Amino acid sequence: MKVAVITRHAITNYGSLLQAIATQQVIENLGYTCEIIDYVRVDESYRERERTLLKRKPEWNNNPIKRLIYLILRQPESIATGKKFEKEQQEYLNLSNRYDSADSLKENPPTADIFLTGSDQVWGPVENGTYDDTYCLSFTNEKKIAYAASFGHTEMNEELKLYFKKWLSRYNSISVREDSAVRILSDMSLKATQVLDPTLLLDSNYWADFLKPIKYRKYVLVYQLHNDKRLGEYAEKIATEMGLPLIRISTSYHQVARSGKFVWCPNVGEFLSYVKNAECLITDSFHGTAFAINFNTQFIEVLPNNNTGTRNISILKLTGLLDRVLTNTSDLSLASKKIDFKYANKVIKEKRAESIKILKEMIEE
Repeated sequence: MKVAVITRHAITNYGSLLQAIATQQVIENLGYTCEIIDYVRVDESYRERERTLLKRKPEWNNNPIKRLIYLILRQPESIATGKKFEKEQQEYLNLSNRYDSADSLKENPPTADIFLTGSDQVWGPVENGTYDDTYCLSFTNEKKIAYAASFGHTEMNEELKLYFKKWLSRYNSISVREDSAVRILSDMSLKATQVLDPTLLLDSNYWADFLKPIKYRKYVLVYQLHNDKRLGEYAEKIATEMGLPLIRISTSYHQVARSGKFVWCPNVGEFLSYVKNAECLITDSFHGTAFAINFNTQFIEVLPNNNTGTRNISILKLTGLLDRVLTNTSDLSLASKKIDFKYANKVIKEKRAESIKILKEMIEE
């Protein structure tokens, strides 16, 4: 039996790639063939992404000089990062033919017994701010399921509710990553089960095989996705308090100006090594948090300064680790309060078995 997965695998983001690797591996572990549909819209390709984002910034886009400056500053970084991630996508994923538009996918979809919408923010807006029903499997009439899908936010106006009800009511079964997504779908009279993010379906022993050597030994690590000055300032204080160097890893050149020794775009194996071996991780990233829990790495959660923090809260609530959320940037005691991962490990182990069973049943029913 072949399962074709559509997900946000080609975003230049560690979580996006790692969750795609995990989804593929778990499906193969269950005895099925898995193919990742290589759907990369032209306007989201690493060569065009910055032009797409620029259109959403009228203060820059409407001025020819500012537009040129923006592209000079941002486009080389996107291309360089995109090439590195593309190489790893090709190394780790069983990719279909490339589809660069919804029409190309509708005209010649891959052959499969089951089509699965994968994890991450697949039901959130794409880079141009619109929603793409391709991620709702609009291109096929074959069996449709969703595993650990996410909206990426909790706000849903009536127009969006109608849009998602139209497309998601065509699914045979749906599972989602956040408890908030269960509630959103319930409001649309659609049933969904909450499951673990795919990266947590594989234990630390599996991910240990990816580890690559890194040059630092004892350090405090920053892995930051959102523009929040307080995170870096707090990380500096923690590193000073612990008497350790502060390391910052990022795919974005501009973070070189922020606190910490900057490591640009480490490969997947190095990224996992940095997280696993940190004395303390300070992050606003869902997948940064997920891997810290999987590796039992001490961490401090700085919730994103936007409405996307529900996915972080969801995993912390599940594992009993809500006390790791930073509530006061003057409080440095979190770093010295060591996490006892016993309960979290127990919950993840139980939920892992339950989630894999749900995935198997969705495929086979």
